[in-house]
Amino acid sequence: MAHSYSHLYNIPTTGLRFFTVYGPWGRPDMAPFIFTRKIINGETIDINNNGDMWRDFTYIDDIVEGVIRISDLIPKRNDSWIVESGSPATSSAPYRIYNIGHGTPINLMDFIKTLEDELGIEAKKNFRDMQPGDVYKTFADTQDLFDITGYKPVVGIKEGIANLVKWYREYYKI
Repeated sequence: MAHSYSHLYNIPTTGLRFFTVYGPWGRPDMAPFIFTRKIINGETIDINNNGDMWRDFTYIDDIVEGVIRISDLIPKRNDSWIVESGSPATSSAPYRIYNIGHGTPINLMDFIKTLEDELGIEAKKNFRDMQPGDVYKTFADTQDLFDITGYKPVVGIKEGIANLVKWYREYYKI
């Protein structure tokens, strides 16, 4: 719909795709938050595809910085664009899509191990098969974001999880 309006009415539109955002005030329906809560409470965590999953975990501060850096960059028409370019992130309309993610997929079991280490608690794990609609591996190609802003996310998984756990304990008074 956004692309259609950009194309039909020459309205500049920027789309942003975020990849597995985590950190303070995170979404309670996402794995980082669910795993933290369940591990602290001694509950079992469900691990899809028997742990063979990869995600591009991106710390919230990196998402915010990416949004700030891109927010003033208004897309312009590109009348020389051709469909054969193969990029769904661009068009002849004043339209762009940028991925904001760390750009490095982390194995789910490595993420869980880092969380366990930071919490000082070993998780109770329920390994299960791949779930319908789930995806084996996701990660952001952030080259377009870097090319236009010079920005690459900087918060690594250990630092990000440490910040998440610190916030969680303070917020929930644990």
